Parts: sequence; C-alpha cells; structure tokens
Amino acid sequence: MRKVFTFVLAGGKGERLYPLTKDRAKPAVPFGGIYRIIDFTLSNCINSGLRRIHVLIQYKSISLQRHLRVGWNIFNSDLGEFIDVIPAQQRVGSDWYRGTADAIYQNIYTIEQEKPDEILILAGDHVYKMNYYKMIDFHRESEADLTVSVVEMEKERSVQLGVLEVDAKGGVLGFEEKPVKPETIPGKPDKIYASMGIYVFSRQALEEELTEDASRNTDHDFGRNIIPQMVRKGKKICAYNFSTQKSEDGAALDPDATYWRDIGTIDGYYQANVDLLGPEPVFNLYDQNFPIRTYQEQFPPARTIHSDEEAGRVGQLLDSLVSSGCVISGGKVQRSILSPNVRINSFSEVYDSILMEGVDVGRYAKIQRAIIDKEVKIPRGMIIGYDAAEDKKRFTVTESGIVVVGKGTEIK
Repeated sequence: MRKVFTFVLAGGKGERLYPLTKDRAKPAVPFGGIYRIIDFTLSNCINSGLRRIHVLIQYKSISLQRHLRVGWNIFNSDLGEFIDVIPAQQRVGSDWYRGTADAIYQNIYTIEQEKPDEILILAGDHVYKMNYYKMIDFHRESEADLTVSVVEMEKERSVQLGVLEVDAKGGVLGFEEKPVKPETIPGKPDKIYASMGIYVFSRQALEEELTEDASRNTDHDFGRNIIPQMVRKGKKICAYNFSTQKSEDGAALDPDATYWRDIGTIDGYYQANVDLLGPEPVFNLYDQNFPIRTYQEQFPPARTIHSDEEAGRVGQLLDSLVSSGCVISGGKVQRSILSPNVRINSFSEVYDSILMEGVDVGRYAKIQRAIIDKEVKIPRGMIIGYDAAEDKKRFTVTESGIVVVGKGTEIK
C-alpha cells in the first residue's frame, strides 16, 4: 500500500462532548477502559497494511500528541513507514485549519512531493473496524475520482449526518449535510446512506478540488463544499457500502463488522461504551483477527477483595470491563467500565457507569448511569445518578439522564 497516503483528521473540538473535551481533543477521549478514540482508526490502518500516516491536530492536543508519541511509535522508517503528527503549518496563509478540506490543503505539499496514487482521508473520532484496503480496491476498480464510504442508517438520524443520494449502480448523485428531508435508499424508505467521513481520492482530483476551494469563501469542508461541488461538476463519485461488505471468500462477516459510531455527543459516547458489554457485545474488542492496539502503562492485575457475606462486604464484579490496577474492595460493580487504577471501596455500588483512570469511590457511595472522568474522588456516602435535580446542581446531566463528572472535579 505504498502508493496510498493516509490523513487522519484529529483536530476537532468535540464541543458536544464537553466536559470530557475540556482538557483534551475529541480523538484523545478515553474509551472502553484502556483505549483512546483515535486508537480505532489507527488500528484499522495497521490492520489494512497502511503505514504512511499523517495525523492532523489542532485543538488541545497535548494529551493526544503524548499518546501518539508513546503508544504508536511502532513504525520502521527504514521501510518507509511513519506516523507524523502535524499541526496547522500556515504554509499557504496565516490561518489555522479552517475546515476538513483546508487541513488537507495546508499539507498539500506532502502530496505533491510523494505523488501517491490515492489519498485516504479518515476521521480520528469514530469507533468501528474496517479493512480500508477493500475500499481502496473498490475505488481503483471503479476508476472513480472520489469514493465515499457510507453506512445505512435510520432516516430519523439524518439531521445529525451527511446524507448521500446514490443510484442503483452505486454512483453518487447528491450530498447534503444534516438534511431535514433526506433522500432515502431506493426500496428502503426508512433508511438513508450516511457518510462515514471516509474518503478515497485519486490524487489529481483531490489536488484540483482543494486548490479551487482554497480560493473561495467557503467553509472549506469536504461534506459541505468539496463533495457537492464535485457532484455539480459531474465528477465520478462512488459510494462504498460499508453495511453490505463481505469477507474475501464472499461469506458474511462477524456481526460487529458493520458497526460504526460517530462519537458526537455524551449520550452517543455512553451508548458506544455500553455496546462493549454483555456476553455477545454489539462491538467486540476480543477479535484476535482484528486487534485494536493502544498504549498501556504497567500496572498490576485487577483484583476483587473481601468476601464477608454476613457484613455485606463482598467485592463483586458482574458484566463489566475492568482494567489493570483496579481494586474492587468490598464494593459492587455491575454493567460498567473501569479504566486503570480505579478503586471501589467497601459497601459502595456502581451500576451502568464509566469510571476513568484514578477514580476513587468512597465507602457507601452509590453511582448509576454516570461518566466519571479522571482523578475524581467520590466522597463517602455520595449518591450520583439517582436524583436528576440534585445532580444538575453540581454536574453535567444529558437529556437522557447520563451524569458527567469532569476531570479532577473536587466534590464536597
């Protein structure tokens, strides 16, 4: 895949994920206990044989840069492999990245120097598994100027997504960002083709479109500007249907092979984490044929302690993901995700929650349907998630009732 150049867009603010993005970029938000959101896109690259990667950063990027430097320093430069972390270069002006298309345009010199056949453009804030090689191969066979990966979604979700109009042969006829009245899939009036934010461009087409867009007063965005303009020009744009992909031998893939989530809101983030739980999770982290890699510090194994049933002091762990260094000391954890070094003290209860690194839950505390960010100490007897009115006085509470306690919050 040396003829393919990969760009990962990782500069988003993630305003709807606040307060989880108060001190970090959206792709750096912890996920699934031990991962960062960007690990899924980068693991897809590795599993697809793509090892020439530019990660474009901008917003509150220190933790993201640290994670990439320490956790993804696995490439062999002698073999032409690399992962470069690139902030706005201001080579063509004094602006920071003004949009997704402008982020690539500000780095167009790398494309001109390397002259790849195709450029793969990815978002660093989605959760899914995908072999990009299949999409690239589809793009080449189609001889398209641009191929957009799409996923079938319910029509009601159109106001949150970019929606494509696609003909019976897979040609893109139109593209609209967050439409109220979207074009539906032929024969499926309740479904739409949603853009996954994954693009394969032929080099010449990309260079032409970026250069032209740079001279205009636009949002400099692929969804809002570049793709609609290419449609108007009659450029050949194809849709790659992620929802109907097959294995190389034509057999159906694992149930989670077509799973895709844009972690755009707190509720979406919470649900995507919940999808990791259960005996047959919606999204399986344990697929040895498609590993998701990350960086982990060296902590001791997780453990449960105390089994005094008469006193009710029993360390219990049920239907949960628990990371290294965690101690469940006479408390109960159920349907939850614990990042490293979380401590659950005696007689406390944690249900349906996400606890990030270093959280300490005091004795007799009760937590449900909550996201507790890093280094928060929950006081003895504290109750979170049981009284929305009280929770709103101190924390962030979503429309669905998920309580979010920000990183390092001091609770008194």
